[in-house]
Amino acid sequence: METKIIRVAQGKESTLSQLYINGIFQCYLLEDKIREVKIASETAIPKGVFSLKLNTYGTKNVQYKKALGKLHEGMIEITGIPNFNFVYIHTGNTKKETAGCPLCGFGFVFIDGDYEVSQSVAAYKMIYPKLVALAKEASNKISIENNFQF
Repeated sequence: METKIIRVAQGKESTLSQLYINGIFQCYLLEDKIREVKIASETAIPKGVFSLKLNTYGTKNVQYKKALGKLHEGMIEITGIPNFNFVYIHTGNTKKETAGCPLCGFGFVFIDGDYEVSQSVAAYKMIYPKLVALAKEASNKISIENNFQF
């Protein structure tokens, strides 16, 4: 499966992206601002090619297991990112909830100079099984690229 995050717009402190699996649009993603110098929990993932894995430990994993039950097999973690650890694709709506991670949503709005995503839980439940299948492939890849359109 080919998986891509394509960044399409930047706000003052946020970045809006689109997630594609096998060339098919899945949902929007919200990240922090792209920065030349990383600020912990406030910086978007750099562009590049990385891997996905299932992370089955930690507080967030326990929270998602309680909320999602049998659907949840572990957090979808993007690995191999220089100077970044524990980068999960997860739920949330605003840049305050990203902590350096992509948040998923079916829609987006632009408010006071920044982007927010909507219907995050629904989007997560839709993409999660696809990302789990990908994470279980030994040589999976996820590419992140910039293609700012607005």
